[in-house]
Amino acid sequence: MTTTTPTTPTTPTTPTAPTTDSANTDAPPADARALGLAHYAARGVLEQILARHGVTFQQQVVLRAAATAQTPPTRDGLVADVRGTLKADPADIRTVVDGLLDKGLLVEDGAHLPATDAGRELLAAVGAAVAPVSARVWGGIPAEDLAAAGRVLALVTERADAEFAALTDG
Repeated sequence: MTTTTPTTPTTPTTPTAPTTDSANTDAPPADARALGLAHYAARGVLEQILARHGVTFQQQVVLRAAATAQTPPTRDGLVADVRGTLKADPADIRTVVDGLLDKGLLVEDGAHLPATDAGRELLAAVGAAVAPVSARVWGGIPAEDLAAAGRVLALVTERADAEFAALTDG
């Protein structure tokens, strides 16, 4: 790393962006705390954007699950899918589903709960608002670092899901 010194004491210095060098040895090893801090930092940004669109994090997760399902999910199927993602109480997820129905973002179609046009438009608007922020957060990280992080996170998720299942009997 090279350091520059101002030519005069009154010359202001400009802070530099964090390095994205994969050989950076100043970074702490990945652990549960680092993962949690990254999660909550990113989620905090997302929640600010979602609030501007009048939805909560949980509502967005449920709506996205319904909108991206291969076929419109049933209420029980949607609750089970989201429980697998959020590890939330099924009763709380049902309350979120009811709220999305009340807002007209999901609709009851027999036993199924497809996203409405308004629900899909909301997801598109949120996606458009998140895209530039995401580009700034993830931009400049070397592909090999992202691949390594992806492998580690997939393994941690798999192991944590197994522990969750053992603790909750499935």
